[in-house]
Order: sequence, then C-alpha cells, then structure tokens
Amino acid sequence: MKHISKMIGVAAMTLLFTSCSLFKQMHGTYESQAVIPSDAYGTGEDIKAANAKGSLADMSWKEFFTDPLLQKLIEQVLANNTDLNSACIAVEKSEASLKAAKLAYLPSLYFSPSGSLSSFDFSTPTKGYNMPLQMSLDLDLFGSITNKKRAANAVLLQAQIREEVVRANLVSTVAQQYYMLQLLDHQLDILNMTDSLWNASLETEKTLWENGKIYSTAVNQMESSYLNVKTQIVDTRRNIRSVENALCRLLGETPQHIERSYWGSAALKEHPDSTTGQRMFDMEFIKIGVPAEVLQNRPDVRLANFAMEEAFYNTQAARSAFFPSITLQGVAGWTNRDGAVNPGKILLNAVASLTQPIFARGQIKANHKIAQLTEEDLQRKYVQTVIDAGNQVNEALADCQAAREKYAYYHRQVDVLREAYVGTHELMDNGKSNYLEVLTAQESLLNAQLSEAANMYNGAQAIIALYIALGGATK
Repeated sequence: MKHISKMIGVAAMTLLFTSCSLFKQMHGTYESQAVIPSDAYGTGEDIKAANAKGSLADMSWKEFFTDPLLQKLIEQVLANNTDLNSACIAVEKSEASLKAAKLAYLPSLYFSPSGSLSSFDFSTPTKGYNMPLQMSLDLDLFGSITNKKRAANAVLLQAQIREEVVRANLVSTVAQQYYMLQLLDHQLDILNMTDSLWNASLETEKTLWENGKIYSTAVNQMESSYLNVKTQIVDTRRNIRSVENALCRLLGETPQHIERSYWGSAALKEHPDSTTGQRMFDMEFIKIGVPAEVLQNRPDVRLANFAMEEAFYNTQAARSAFFPSITLQGVAGWTNRDGAVNPGKILLNAVASLTQPIFARGQIKANHKIAQLTEEDLQRKYVQTVIDAGNQVNEALADCQAAREKYAYYHRQVDVLREAYVGTHELMDNGKSNYLEVLTAQESLLNAQLSEAANMYNGAQAIIALYIALGGATK
C-alpha cells in the first residue's frame, strides 16, 4: 500500500508540474522569431555615413509640406476620400470584435421563463412554470479565450495600420500631383517665353528672306520649329487640365481649377545648413533618418509584424483545442414543479462539465497544422517585407542623389546654351552665321530648360518617395 501511495503521489506531482508548464506555454506572449538582415538599406558609403539625428518619418505631413495651398488640398482629400472612410470603418469593426473577445472571460446570463399545461387521460390540466436565470462560464485554463483576445487585438492593430497606409498614399499622391501642376505651369511659362522669342526670330528670318539675304528654306525650317513650340504649349495645357481633373476626383468634386502657388515659392522644407535652396538636393538633409531601425516606422513592416502576432495566437488557440474545456453552469429561479404549489419554490441547480476531444475526424489536428503553416509563411513574408522596404529606401535615396548631382549640370547647361543662342543670333543678324546654327541653338536651349525643370520635379518626387519609404505621412 505504501508503494502504491508513493506512486500516486509522484503521479500527482508530475501532473501538477505538467499542468503548470502547459499553462505557461498556452498563455505565452508573442515574440518575433523572424531574423532580418542588418544591412537592409544597402552598403553604400552615403548610407554608412548616415546619422541618427532624426528621421523624415518623424515629421507630420504638415511639417514636411509647408505650402499652405497644398496643405489645404491634403486636408480636403483626407476628409472626403472614400477609401480612407472605409479604412476608418474597418477599424471600428475590429474594435467591436476586440471588445467582444475581452467580454468572453465573463459568464453569460440568460433569463428563460417557460410555462406548460399537462393532462393525463383527460384529467384537469396541471399548470406548471419555470422562471430560471441561467449562467454559463468557460474556464480559460488552457488559454483559448486569452489567445483569441490577443489575436483580435492584433487584428485591430492591423486595421489601424491599414488606415495609416491609405492616409500616407493619399498624402503622397496629392503632393506629387500638386508638384506636377507646378512643373507644368513652369514648363508652360518656358514655352510661352520661347514662343515669343522664336516668333521674333521668325519675323527676322522673313525680313532677311524678303531682302534676299537667305533662302526660303531657312524661313520654313524656323517656322516649323516655331509651330512645334505651339503644339507643345497645347499639350502642356491639356496635361494641366488632366492633372487638375485627377485631383478633383480625389477631392470628390466636379472638374475645376486647382489653386496652387508658383514653382519654388513654397518649396519643401529645407535643412538648416542648405546651400542649394532646394531640400531635395541637400545631401545633409537626405542623410537624416537612414539608420535601419527607422524601418520600424513603415506601416507595411508593422503590419507584417502584427500579422505574425495574430498567426502566433491563432496557433496557440488551435493547440488549446487538444485539451479539455471546462464549463460551469448554474440555474437559479422559481418553479412549481415536483408537486410544488403556488407560490412556487426556489430552484437551484449547478453543473460542472468537462469535454475532452478524443476523435474529431482529424479536424483539430488539421486546424493546428494549418495555423502553424500560416505562421511560418508570415514569418518569411515579414523578412521579405523588410528587404523590400530597404530596397525602396535605397532606390529613393539614389534618386535624390542623382537629381542633386544633375541639378548643377542642368543649371550650367542652360546658362551656356542661353549665351550660345544669343551669340549665334547676333552672328546671324550680322551675316556671320546661318539659320541652322541659330535653329540648333534655340532647340538645344529649350530642351535644356525643360529638362532642368523636369529634374527639379524628379528631385521633389524622390524626396517624397523617401519620406513615404521611411514611414512618413501616417501622422
């Protein structure tokens, strides 16, 4: 008997320690197991030289875009956009689901009164009634309720981040289209100025032809180039209308003129030590915020992490299905059954039940396997998300650097070609140059001016892309 008692004691202690271990395991909290590369941004020298004084992503979009007219446009879009409103509703739905998951710890109460009439062999019917208040409580010994609640919280966080993604994309789109309008306005000014100059040149050519100093082919060539400028003016005006219509769609308004400032009058906020006058060309500013830890600001990286967290708790919940569920039920109320007469007697009933799955046609095992595979898949996707994020930052930074390097070249090229155009025109007026040289100088100057303007826009677009790639515009 002593040996049997010892064996029972050892078995009880083993069961106790095992239960404690299972309790800790089933109630364990999520910790990311994904390993991400340390050089997600790349290994360039400019990236290595970056410091941690701050990050573009720490700026709100109102701090980043200082143009009052652009700020007004962004505010209107954020207030009226249908996609953003849908994302906000999705957050509210997730909040309701999380609230329900939290209340699952509490007992459920039901009031279910019933009455009956019963008669045997046409005897006088006997009236009976029950007026019970029923209670049911699930004991969360193996973490089923806890893990479902934590998974619901992860779903809520994902919905909030999706809202941030929509907001950031809208801010980026509005800003890019706004700056595109400024670029087109600037190019239109260049073309109108060119139109005026080339018209004067054409009149000069006609005078020289009438005086027999040049052939008619020179006039024809000059007029052809002049008419080409006219067609570019028409195309530019059409492009302006198209961009304005696109912005009106985002605003939810009918097509109309979009009020905007002139290019460069309200540029992107500059670095305090800027010497170029344009932030997209300031390497000291661009370097700020490049350390890899700022990837955590990106909504897609945070979204992928919370997706892993949700999958982790879903796996925990699926594992808990292998263990028994314990339910406490109680009934309290009044009844006149069992021979009681009115007024009825107090009815009390308490039941504790345990349900241990034995064979569920493989469904529990399959659910657990599916949850594990989902978790493994999301871990791999998280690593790829971080790699993609680093690639986007690297590309945006490279675009910023390229636009900055080309800025001085284009600026100098315009100055040189303007001098060449003026000099060549003077030589032609004095009969020391032919119309082909003047024509070439005119077209080269126009192309250089338009390219310089386009490079300015590319720089602005690159710094906006870098801002978004670092997780900006979510505030």
